[in-house]
Amino acid sequence: MQRKTGLLKMVMLSMLIALGVVISPLLRIEGMCPMAHLINIVCSVLLGPWYSLLCATLIGMLRMMLMGIPPLALTGAVFGAMLSGVFYRASKGKLICAVFGEIFGTGVIGAIVSYPVMTFVWGKQGLTWMFYVPLFICGTLIGGTIAYIFLKSLRKTGILANFQRRLGAKVYDNSNH
Repeated sequence: MQRKTGLLKMVMLSMLIALGVVISPLLRIEGMCPMAHLINIVCSVLLGPWYSLLCATLIGMLRMMLMGIPPLALTGAVFGAMLSGVFYRASKGKLICAVFGEIFGTGVIGAIVSYPVMTFVWGKQGLTWMFYVPLFICGTLIGGTIAYIFLKSLRKTGILANFQRRLGAKVYDNSNH
């Protein structure tokens, strides 16, 4: 059973990575990629913070290699992905906390970390420490809203708990959250 669960996790992770790369150009402008945040939150809820961090890292690397996206593909994803899963677990399964983790991790931490990366590594001029904060927060609000509605619908029908059980994740009884 453990082997089957591990295989299901790898298949789900692979599907989320592929989906993340394919849908990332939707609604995308530099510094704002709402679909990446949707994937981060869904992965956090289904697989947990470490898988979400891995998913965001691999999507970011693929987007940088295949699509020529700047390092924002990483700085704007990894912190929110991890915190989304951590906040979800710490709150014992509150979907809104997964969204808040993404907003804080990406919208604040990721945005501030993006400044030195884009300025000193990428060579972009005219930026400030807070330059990416409004864009990243807007992107996370859009992607987070879509993720919340999607996951809330899955929870309401029982599909979310079924997915989590099959993936070996903790299932929280938060039908009212």
